[in-house]
Amino acid sequence: MRIVYSSFRGLFSDSPRAVHEALVARGDDVTHTWLTSSVAADAFPTGVETIPFGSPESIAALEAADVVVSNDHVPLDWEKRPGAFYLQTWHGTPLKRIHNDVLWAPEGRLAYLEHDIARWDAMLSPNPYSTARFRQAFGYRGPVHETGYPRNDLLSSPRRDEVRAQVRARLGIGEGTRVVLYTPTWRDDLVFEGTGEKDFEFPVDLADFSARLGGDHVLLLRLHNMVSDRLEPIEGMPVRDVSAYPDIRDLYLAADLLVTDYSSTMFDFAITGKPLLFFTYDLAEYRDELRGFYFDLEEVAPGPLLSTSRELVDAIADLEGVTAAHAERYARFRETFTALEDGHATERVLDLFFPPGGASAGATPTTRGGDHSAHR
Repeated sequence: MRIVYSSFRGLFSDSPRAVHEALVARGDDVTHTWLTSSVAADAFPTGVETIPFGSPESIAALEAADVVVSNDHVPLDWEKRPGAFYLQTWHGTPLKRIHNDVLWAPEGRLAYLEHDIARWDAMLSPNPYSTARFRQAFGYRGPVHETGYPRNDLLSSPRRDEVRAQVRARLGIGEGTRVVLYTPTWRDDLVFEGTGEKDFEFPVDLADFSARLGGDHVLLLRLHNMVSDRLEPIEGMPVRDVSAYPDIRDLYLAADLLVTDYSSTMFDFAITGKPLLFFTYDLAEYRDELRGFYFDLEEVAPGPLLSTSRELVDAIADLEGVTAAHAERYARFRETFTALEDGHATERVLDLFFPPGGASAGATPTTRGGDHSAHR
């Protein structure tokens, strides 16, 4: 069986990585091929076949695959061969409106992506809430399996403390340092409008961050892959750009708290039980003009919504008090969105689509027809 993987158009990450690693560990007779970008080439394990995303060779690989596993649209012109199977894992619980539900998109973009949706044979969902959103936004009528996300299994693994120590050591961060992971999402106007030369504007007052929090705090900046090349150099400040770090799941473990705005990282990070802060300085514009939300963030957020950098630094300085004040909301948030994230999602996915012995996923009877929300 030949499996072709794609994660964020060329990274070794996310749920496709978790599925790949599990199949390799099981020792199945499978040829694994990854579509890769030049910036991520060094992240792939030695011996894994890689092909540049978008190249003629990548088209040929997709068209020859028995199984395609992707966490996003594969916006390339290729034809899925008869009998092949395409598993769409997707990449997050949506707060932001997606696909057909967005407030605005460039002309022709959504229609072009419809060609990829038509190829999907099955889809993963992290929770019942997401299942309904996916069906609505993508108009997808194939089977959706509520398994949880394989990418998140590490967050509940017995190895999580070991991985935390390894990642912090790799980044040169001592155990006595509080790590603030900042994961702002991308803005549609930055990506799709204008000349494409506009840089990401860093909204945190780093001088204030440094002066008030001291040398025992460090800010890890993880930009969305859509804008990770738009950051001007930041020098002499306690911030490190980890946008190119291979997989964000490692950074969740290394961090002591997460600061985000409207990113789906909020749902994944909540699995850890560590504090969440929301730096929503452009809330009204993003919610009402740029993208739109599926629910009222102000009512549901498991942490405070902060509109200025000063408020953000205040909250980090009083993290214990902020955490205690939002404990009940945090518990409800986890119950709603992370109940399936028990560390065994990958096992459920392998049981569904890759039974022992190397049988093709497309031949698995349980992948055909209807919802499979019972697979939890």
